[in-house]
Amino acid sequence: MTGRITYRLNAALERYLPEQRLFLRSDTETRFIRLSPTTQALTFATGALVIAWTILATAMLMMDSIGAGNAREQTRREQLAYEARLNALSADRDSRTEEAARAQQRFNVALAQVSQMQSALLASEDRREELETGIEVIQKTLQRAIHERDAARADLAATRAKLVAEAKAPNTRAGRIKDVEATLDVLTRTLAATATQRDQIAADAAEAKRQADQIALDKRLMEDRNNQIFDKLEQAVTVSMKPLDKMFRAAGLSTDKVLKEIRRGYSGQGGPLTPITFTTKGEPPTADEIRANEILAGLDKMNLYRLAAQKVPVGLPLKTSFRFTSPFGWRSDPIKGTKRFHEGLDMAGRYGSPIYATADGVVVRAGWSHGYGRLVVIRHAFGFSTRYGHMSQIRVKVGQRVSRGQRIGDMGNSGRSTGTHLHYEVRTAGKAVNPMTYIKAAAHVF
Repeated sequence: MTGRITYRLNAALERYLPEQRLFLRSDTETRFIRLSPTTQALTFATGALVIAWTILATAMLMMDSIGAGNAREQTRREQLAYEARLNALSADRDSRTEEAARAQQRFNVALAQVSQMQSALLASEDRREELETGIEVIQKTLQRAIHERDAARADLAATRAKLVAEAKAPNTRAGRIKDVEATLDVLTRTLAATATQRDQIAADAAEAKRQADQIALDKRLMEDRNNQIFDKLEQAVTVSMKPLDKMFRAAGLSTDKVLKEIRRGYSGQGGPLTPITFTTKGEPPTADEIRANEILAGLDKMNLYRLAAQKVPVGLPLKTSFRFTSPFGWRSDPIKGTKRFHEGLDMAGRYGSPIYATADGVVVRAGWSHGYGRLVVIRHAFGFSTRYGHMSQIRVKVGQRVSRGQRIGDMGNSGRSTGTHLHYEVRTAGKAVNPMTYIKAAAHVF
């Protein structure tokens, strides 16, 4: 049955594919291979299938290549836009830094003026107290002179009455007249001296009043100047505090929590600024004292903010040129090609570029870690920690305290990596967060 079907198939194909023979000749004999129509049809079908598969595979490869080219072009455009945003952030950061420096200079100048003003105010207070004491002495002297004058007048009247009574005796008239004349001379000289002293005391009192009026005018002028200085100081404090507030808000931190934490753990020299007071009599503070104490409170708060800024991981861990090669979030794994979540930022740069700590903290890990290669982990305040992976060299040890901006290692290509770069992570309460949030937050201050 099978032979009959084969025969009929060969007969049908004979018209299109006649039987062929392939001769093979050697030195001693000649042989041939018979190629039936069915065999030829199978050969042609197999070749057609191979050609069709080749064309299909080529088309699929071309489509994949075109798609990959579009993806690379899209990635390049996104990278250019990303770099443009980073340049804008860098320019904004520079302008903020210059603004903070100018505000600090204005604050220093205003603080020096306040110091001079306080010294002048204390000197004027001492001078006023001295003038008040002098006026009080002059008034007492004037009152005593008036009492002496009245007493002298009373004595003169009594003496005149006595002389009039004694004048009735004729034998002593000439003597009594001489005594009266002598007494009158003494009284006249005494009254003249008292009048002169009185006039001098009146002149001294008038001069003291003039000086008191001049001191009052100087005091009013000084108060106006103090108001101007206080206004400048308040503006300087506000300008200096605004970037710090923006930075902590951008980092998602509560300013009250930050200040409470810093006050609790602050152990540096200096401490909070002492409120100003000019009296020890238990009197309520003046308006200037209240404003000065408010400014000092603002300076204390700004000082605590600056201490906190050193403990929060904001800013970049690199100071040399680099480029961002992989953002935070879902991405295609560079080695396996599968979809994976990237918990940090990749920054590619020159091999051996210095890597710096982004905040004060304690090194809790420094060594080889699977995937990360040479890894440094730093624990910071407020529940933050940072990771620096793929280093070529580690320059810190576990338990070492590091400061913001301290060099902790060099950029490399260790671990699971396709090229020289730094893998940088920021974690809060052990959970990875986008480091770009804190890099952008630093643009308000640093």
